[in-house]
Amino acid sequence: MNNIADISTAFGDARATDQSVIRQRTLKSSIGCAGVGLHSGHKIQITLHPAPADHGIVFRRVDLAGAPLIPARFDRVVDTRLCTCIGDAATGIKIGTIEHLMAALAGQRIDNALIDIDADEIPVMDGSSAPFTFLIDCVGVEELDAPRMVIEVLKPVEIEHNGCRVAVEPANGFHIDFEIEFASKAIANQRLDVSFGDGIFVNNLARARTFGFLHEVEAMRAAGLALGGSLDNAVVLSGDEVMNEEGLRYEDEFVRHKILDALGDLYTAGHQLQGKVTAYKSGHMLNNMLLQKMFADEDAWRFIPMRSSRAVRPEPASTPVLATA
Repeated sequence: MNNIADISTAFGDARATDQSVIRQRTLKSSIGCAGVGLHSGHKIQITLHPAPADHGIVFRRVDLAGAPLIPARFDRVVDTRLCTCIGDAATGIKIGTIEHLMAALAGQRIDNALIDIDADEIPVMDGSSAPFTFLIDCVGVEELDAPRMVIEVLKPVEIEHNGCRVAVEPANGFHIDFEIEFASKAIANQRLDVSFGDGIFVNNLARARTFGFLHEVEAMRAAGLALGGSLDNAVVLSGDEVMNEEGLRYEDEFVRHKILDALGDLYTAGHQLQGKVTAYKSGHMLNNMLLQKMFADEDAWRFIPMRSSRAVRPEPASTPVLATA
């Protein structure tokens, strides 16, 4: 059953006979938007299209000959510096900064979509996932006649690197417990434990923006990066001060955005996880390394259909996010 390349026929009988099985979802219709690339500063257009069952999340570079397809998969990640970048190592074709859009798709439970893009990075929009969740809300979602599969974690898997750590262990439902620590007093130590369910992502995480320090932004621009970055699409800190005039959207916006990033990175598994992720100062590289290590061990995971009677069922929208500091 542990065949990540082809599970389209797994549990096929459940489609017609088991009403407890939750169905896959896609968009009801196509919708697009335009924005600037965080690193290039160029205007970029993307269009989200509905896709059939078992299609997954796939990007299409419509600006290139043949409009090559790139699945949003952990094994297609080619770079994790500053963002998660998928591509084809042989041809050099890539698409960067996919994590905020992937988080929106995961948070809104979109299993299948074809995404056209005319550049090599997703537009940064306001630095959060909120503009992408808005697009999904505008067109709505459609259920498909196929069971939604989740990846059940069967045993703990852990990655440690340079004092940073991320691990996943068996659990009912899907949870991310994330802790960050910075010298800046504006961030300091923040920790948040999120149990995902209906409404949790949109209400508590989607608006959390990416962040960085002024001296880092200046260094990246000198290297030809972050050319599209501004106070309109990121929280920028100078020492212990937040430079954005409007301040923060959440008191702990920084750790919320790190959970948002992790959600998007982990959705490159191809399916939602059923397990608990615990992270300390993790980032794109470690998030991808965790998936690589988990999938390399066939005893660590299995595919199961998502059922309404299981604890993995989405909770009501009023369920709070649990936080500790």
